[in-house]
Amino acid sequence: MMRKILFTALMAAAVGLSSCSTSRGTFSSGSGRLLSPEEAYRLGKLKNKPYVIDGKRYVPMDYRETSGYQEIGIASWYGQETLDQHNNQPTAYGEIFRPDKPSAAHKYLPLPAIVRVTNLENNSSIIVRVNDRGPFVDDRVIDLSAEAAKRLGFFGKGTAKVKLEVLSK
Repeated sequence: MMRKILFTALMAAAVGLSSCSTSRGTFSSGSGRLLSPEEAYRLGKLKNKPYVIDGKRYVPMDYRETSGYQEIGIASWYGQETLDQHNNQPTAYGEIFRPDKPSAAHKYLPLPAIVRVTNLENNSSIIVRVNDRGPFVDDRVIDLSAEAAKRLGFFGKGTAKVKLEVLSK
């Protein structure tokens, strides 16, 4: 019960950071229908099936595996071509992608996940909602929206060394 309360509180706090948030603490299902945080969590479990991109199979982590999960590596942001192609399109989680709102993509974290991303080059950090899959470049650990990259100070550079910390599951 305590986990559910904590999760609901974290999800509600993340609503303001989400690219598909509303002021009522609900999330878009991608079809325009609004979901409660509990429904979004339940549906996220259903969307965390193995998938194949360019012939490579990816197996998302189970929520139980993310407790205390941290990762250090290279972050990138969705490039201009990707922005033009995916702006206002559904993410892997079914939410609408908005480059002007903080959000992220990860290959293995369960959808949705709330993570703190810290730019190790300038020590700035941001909390984002992981609602998409990627990046599918071997040396990258996370793709961020343009807004998240701007807030972390690497938008002009394109990539940065970062630390990820899962805050909720």
